[in-house]
Formats: sequence, structure tokens, C-alpha cells
Amino acid sequence: MAFLGDDFLLENEAAKKLFNSYAKGMPIIDFHCHLIPKEIYENKNFKNITRIWLNEGHYGDHYKWRLMRANGVPEELITGDGDDYKKFLAWADTIEKSVGNPLYEWTHLELRRFFGIDETFNRKSAPDIWKKANDLLQTDAFKPRNLIKNSNVKAVCTTDDPVSDLHFHKLLKDEEKDSGFRTLPAMRPDNLIQIENNGFGKYLQELGKVSGVQINSFNSIREAMHQRFVFFNKMGGRLSDHSLLTYHFVEATDSELDEIVSKGVDNKSISDNEHDQYITALLETLMRLNKEFGWTMQFHINSSRDLNKPMFKELGPDTGYDAVGTQPDIVYHIQQLFTKMRDSENVPKTIFYSLNSNDWMELATMMGAFQDGGGKQRMQLGAGWWFNDTAENMDLQLRVFAQQSLLSNFVGMLTDSRSFLSYPRHEYFRRVLCNFLGRLVENGRVPNDIDFLGKIVKDVSYNNALNYFGFFEDVKPEELFSKITN
Repeated sequence: MAFLGDDFLLENEAAKKLFNSYAKGMPIIDFHCHLIPKEIYENKNFKNITRIWLNEGHYGDHYKWRLMRANGVPEELITGDGDDYKKFLAWADTIEKSVGNPLYEWTHLELRRFFGIDETFNRKSAPDIWKKANDLLQTDAFKPRNLIKNSNVKAVCTTDDPVSDLHFHKLLKDEEKDSGFRTLPAMRPDNLIQIENNGFGKYLQELGKVSGVQINSFNSIREAMHQRFVFFNKMGGRLSDHSLLTYHFVEATDSELDEIVSKGVDNKSISDNEHDQYITALLETLMRLNKEFGWTMQFHINSSRDLNKPMFKELGPDTGYDAVGTQPDIVYHIQQLFTKMRDSENVPKTIFYSLNSNDWMELATMMGAFQDGGGKQRMQLGAGWWFNDTAENMDLQLRVFAQQSLLSNFVGMLTDSRSFLSYPRHEYFRRVLCNFLGRLVENGRVPNDIDFLGKIVKDVSYNNALNYFGFFEDVKPEELFSKITN
């Protein structure tokens, strides 16, 4: 089979038919990413391929940075202020060594799908690719909005702190008919969760200012967050996202919570038990708010962050020093939380992602206990995340989902990316999906009914996310973007 040929990842005729006739042309809803709204709005061309591919200052693709370090590339040519062309050559050297890593395939897919460059990327071809790509990057087609629109993306959900004024979301909303897609906020309250951080007190002051609530107790945090949900909801927000590196379910009284908040504000030592009490109460609050506003709550769990402390101090978070988490009982404690919240009917629509694939079966069976409450597949096992967004683990996630629930209701793939060039990951996922279904046909486990299976492919690729999240409740997407799509 040819490298990244028409049939790559497609092992049988049913898979090929499903991809080419049903998956290939479907639009994309990118319901979780880390694109910067300001960059989408300003819509400026990137100076060169290094800036869009590797890093713009200290902000960039830590997936790539990890591999470059493994290849002995000096930090100056990774996150540092080294020459852009030298960084590009260092990445070419690294890619040559990365066979078997998904970045090998993604890198070549991005060159092919965006730039029309079919050459194998290596040190020898790098100079020619540098010139071809950089010439294209200066054209209108390679402005950020066109990169999104031309990838057939209809909605992008960014990751936004509750204190954000969503200024650029407001500006983008006024221009979405011309843009051809919606840019919507998704709330991620990391700074509220991280009560042990030195800046917690200052953050509560910011939250109080933007919400108009004087925060002096845990209950006032509840009031402030309610106001932020009102604001985000008006701006089209329909999701929240919550990072739980570890979690233990521990309940607390309001007076205990007030004392813990006071300690956090004063930067006093907080015990592990107090930390768990605060997180549990905060998650209960956020679950109630997600349920009240009809949002979907995302849980990203069981990761280990910033393991290399000297480099964390030098470069900060999200720079490639993280790993799979190892808390073996984390799902048990989440079960305790959801059991309590079900008693008061405060379980929202939820998507669970774990960086540790050992949690997937527990999560999949747990979500089956909380599917009641109306609506299809209120509980979802999220797509393979981060270190798991490989072809093999995408396949495993589909298998676990299918075996324990209804794969036909799955909301599908997301980029979880900081790059405007990441949309071929949806194609990659769709190929894995079609191959998964094709194997079921080949093994006689489902009918060889391509139209029946094709509907599942279309639904998982786009339709389920369209209906599940409600991003277009005010208008049909084909009406909103008729200027673009007709």
C-alpha cells in the first residue's frame, strides 16, 4: 500500500466504501481546542511554516517539542529564540526518526492536505518544502480563518477562563457569516480549581470584579460562577472543561469550605484532605450549573503534569513535560460524586476522557449507570486523548464504547490542538472509524449494508455533535453559512 495513499488505514472494501462515500465529505465540529480567539479574529498570515507548525514564541506544539528533545535538539531550536529555518531543519531531522509515531503521519498529512506537498519530509527535502510552504503561507488561503473554513469546519470551541471578557468572541460573532464558521467559548476554570497556587487570592479578586460578586466565602464563589455561566451562555457557550489530575471524593460543610477558601486566599498550607473537600464541593457546584444551563461537562482525568520541575520553572506549563497519570481508583471517586449528584438530579451531559486507558472500561460502564434523564447518550466516553490519539488507541476507544454503550450516538473527534493545521486529525479518526466498522463487516458481525453503516459514519463524524451540543439552536447551519457553502 502506498504511503498515505487513498486507502491508508482502510484494510478492506467495506472500510474503503464507508470512508470515501460517507466520511470524507462531512463537515467538522471542533468542540474542544486550544486555538486563540485573538489569532482567529486578527486573521494574520504566519511568517513561515515554523511559526504555524512548531512555535510562535513560547506558544506551540508540545507534541513536537517532546520528539525534538528525544532527538537531541537544543532547547534554543525548540522553544527558544533560535533561527526559524534551523528549527525547521531540526524538525525535519526528527521526523525522519519518528516512524511509527502518529506525528509522522500527521505531519505528512498536513503537508498534503493544506500545501499539496506529496514529498516525504526529511532533511534532504526540507529546503524545497520550506520555500513552497512559505510562499503559500503568505496567500489569503492560508490566513487562519480560511484554514478553518477550507477544512470544512462549522464550529470551533476555544478554551476560556471564567474571568475572560470574551472580547474576541464578540467581534467574531459579528463576522461569522463571512467567516463561514462559529467561534464559541468553552469554560475551563483551572485557576479556580488550583486553590494551592500562590495566585489563588488574586484570581478570586478578578472573578469577583468581573462577576460583580464580593467573594468572601465558598457560597460567594457559587454566586460568582453562576453569573459567569449566564454570561458565557449568552455568548454561545455550551460546554465546560475540567482537568482532574487526581481526584478523591470528600465532602465538607460550608463552614469548613469557608475556612479552606480563606487559607487559599492567604496562601496558607492546605492539607490533602482539605484540597479534596474543596475540589469535591467545587465540582458539585459546577455540575449543578452545567445541568441548569443545559451544557455538556467535560472531564479530562488522570494525567501527571510538569514532571521536570527545573524546565517547568523555566518554560511554564504545556511545554512537553507531562505523562499518563497513575491514580488507580480515580474512577471510583468520580462514581461517588455522580452518585451523590444523581440524588438531586444534577448530573449534566458529560464526556469523560482519561489519559490512562486502563480507566476506559470503568468509565464506560459507569456512564451506563447515569444515562437516564432524557436525550441520547447523555454520558459519553471521549475520543482517545493526547498520548492516546493514535490509530491503535482510537480503535480501542471505539471498541470499548461500542461494547458498553451505543457507538452510533458517539459525538466523535476533536483536535485538542493549538494549531490551525490540525484538522487532518479528523480525517485520521474517520479512517480508523470506517476501518473499525469494516472489520465488523469482514468478520460477519454486522450486515454488509453500506448505507446503514454509512449513516453511522456520518452521524459520528458530524451529525451527533451537531445535535448533542446545540451550537446552532438559533439557526440551521446550512442557512447561516449559505453564502459559503452554496
